[in-house]
Amino acid sequence: MGVGAVRGVAVGDHLRVGSWRGDDRVAYLALHVGGAAPTVDAVRRTCAALAREGYAEAVTAALGPVEARGFLLAGFEVRERLHLLAHDLRALPPADSVALRRGRRRDRPAVLAIDARAFAPFWRLDEPALDEALGATPSARFRVVPAATGHGRGDPDEVAGYAVTGRAGRRGFLQRLAVDPDHQGAGLGRALVVDGLIWCRRRGVERVVVNTQEANERARQLYLDLGFRQLPGGLAVLRSALAGR
Repeated sequence: MGVGAVRGVAVGDHLRVGSWRGDDRVAYLALHVGGAAPTVDAVRRTCAALAREGYAEAVTAALGPVEARGFLLAGFEVRERLHLLAHDLRALPPADSVALRRGRRRDRPAVLAIDARAFAPFWRLDEPALDEALGATPSARFRVVPAATGHGRGDPDEVAGYAVTGRAGRRGFLQRLAVDPDHQGAGLGRALVVDGLIWCRRRGVERVVVNTQEANERARQLYLDLGFRQLPGGLAVLRSALAGR
């Protein structure tokens, strides 16, 4: 079994561990793509190790009911509930005329600023979290829409929105989508999603999934309009205090 380490914490193949949004007292636990759900004993051992290393709290990635079982039995509770939607790629909406380009390393400060404007504090990405989104799957597509596209003016190097789409075998994941609030309503989010769907289908992906917060009705409706269907059960982000473990 391959083992990684974060601040001295050994992590098995079933979990990736990092710090949550740059807070070195909150651990972030995520399953490897395609990995088995951890047992309750595995979760407890990991949490005990994290507590010894000084973490005060743990937060999970978005988990389905089966994936969440070991965490819930180990004492985690629901922090946020999410809708889960899927697209079978059989019928795609036409590509939009919005000009997109490849995201570059120098775009990252602008992308993170957009993310901070588009999401509540709990959901905002920092640099390590953006790296996590880009590296969570074997291949990924990082696309941005220039700000000039939104209003027909401005510096083409300025960014109005971005998306990260991942692929693992025949499965696709819309990892992140954000549009600056000043540019919303101009079809930029739609263009970014359609671009990711087309990229996935060209590479043999059979299904793309995306999740969104239950309170984000605007995003949910966008995905439904583009041919996603909402799956039963949804997902949940879980949390647990680590003191005393």
